[in-house]
Amino acid sequence: MRRFIPPHARLLAALAAVGALYGLACLPAQASSHREAPFITTAPKVDGTDFYMFNSYEAGRAGFVTLIANYQPFQDPFGGPNYFKMDPNALYEIEIDNVGDGKEHLTFQFRFSNALAGTALNIGGKSVPIPLTQSGRVSVPNDPNLNVTESYSVTLVTGDRRAGTAAAVTNASGGGTTFAKPSDNIGTKTIPGYAAYAAQFIYGVNIPGCSTPGKVFVGQRKDPFAVNLGVIFDLLNASGGAAFLLDPTMKDAGADSLMTKNVTTIALEVPTSCLVAGSDPVIGGWTTASLRQGSLLSSAAKSGYQTSAIVGGAWTQVSRLGMPLVNEVVIGLPDKDKFNNSKPKDDGQFAAYVTNPTLPALVEIALGLPAGSAAPSNFPRNDLVTTFLTGIPGVNEPKAFTASPAIGVASEMLRLNTAIPATPYASQNRLGLLGGLLSGTGGDLAGYPNGRRPNDDVVDISLVAVMGGLCVANGAGNTYGFGTACNPSAVPLGAAVFNLHDGVDQAGPKVKAAGPLLPGFPYIGTPLPGAQ
Repeated sequence: MRRFIPPHARLLAALAAVGALYGLACLPAQASSHREAPFITTAPKVDGTDFYMFNSYEAGRAGFVTLIANYQPFQDPFGGPNYFKMDPNALYEIEIDNVGDGKEHLTFQFRFSNALAGTALNIGGKSVPIPLTQSGRVSVPNDPNLNVTESYSVTLVTGDRRAGTAAAVTNASGGGTTFAKPSDNIGTKTIPGYAAYAAQFIYGVNIPGCSTPGKVFVGQRKDPFAVNLGVIFDLLNASGGAAFLLDPTMKDAGADSLMTKNVTTIALEVPTSCLVAGSDPVIGGWTTASLRQGSLLSSAAKSGYQTSAIVGGAWTQVSRLGMPLVNEVVIGLPDKDKFNNSKPKDDGQFAAYVTNPTLPALVEIALGLPAGSAAPSNFPRNDLVTTFLTGIPGVNEPKAFTASPAIGVASEMLRLNTAIPATPYASQNRLGLLGGLLSGTGGDLAGYPNGRRPNDDVVDISLVAVMGGLCVANGAGNTYGFGTACNPSAVPLGAAVFNLHDGVDQAGPKVKAAGPLLPGFPYIGTPLPGAQ
């Protein structure tokens, strides 16, 4: 393996070529991207909650990458009568950078349509429209008992997402360009056997430029993310304080705030060969949502479905998510909306949030600890740059950062080495690469932060990272250069940092019982029903 160059030296050399500063490192901690910025709280239909990107670990699916973008947080299963339909006035996108320059080179765009059937009943000789989404049991796509049906289209844009070449993703069976979306899980009386019902909406698809079909699914799922959310945002209000957070025997003693919530999933499985460029197996990915610039509310809405506003103008990005948790607990409050509107190539503007992060100091304040007793003192925080900005040497660093002249742009996104084989679900380490290294097994190379799988406990991994765990691991001489150029003595917690947790085990029995993951596509589990 080649000699490691300190990441700050590599970054300064690379970024000097483009006149930028350090990019944004992901310093995530204790929440996912649910309601993370002021504006997005007003537009939950386009609120991206989680993004997953991993080599498919379903049996027989080697050579495929799965991309999962979740939207619409905190869905109560009983949220009728309209439930959680996607917004037909929005543009949902999954972007791929397969060059390492912080720009999208492949974009999968999703547009939705909601059709009102106009179901009516004869009441006293008059035909009167019903007030519900359904008028009877639902069992098949476009079921006649559905009063509102949802459908969507998928477009692949090569190059710039607004000016590149666009081509439709088509149904591998029949060639159509419109796909049906299942109804949300209203309840067991309306939809008996929801898992079998939803499975009818998994489509084989022909992707432009690909000789091998992929898969697509869009629909409601059980929110797979697990986190002790209320305790965390209440200044780490855990019983026992720091002692609780550092006690590994308590790693699943807290409450999962998302245990009773659903989410809407956009899932794609794409042949690996259709995502990579040239000889570099590393890809970066993120997800966004955009709305039209203008919206005019009508004082006299017409009859129909979602007719209260007329929208127009250019698409304006209002949501962005790559690595988990960044905007929620890293970006300062004045810049949260700005981050959601930004592109990875421009992440140098957020430099201060990584070189001098506030989160470790906030942890000390929340726990009532003396200043400097827990927060690392190695500034700038170069221990996080390699892992979250440029990729880990020998794991998922794009070749762009070692090219001469370097073209790599430090930017925040998920990075995945598609050449590293998937780890079977039963063998996955919940702490991903870091967990394997700490256990002496050499690491689960297919785990976060090399991409992200639904089973990866990104909260615990990231809490360890932000409090200096990468420095300590580097000091122990680990193979993959975590925290290169970082002094382990700058981490007050020392080896105890690896015990940090939020009190909820992402891969633990409580989370799995509440919403078990699926062994194959679309991987995210069956949504909770509105009524049993």
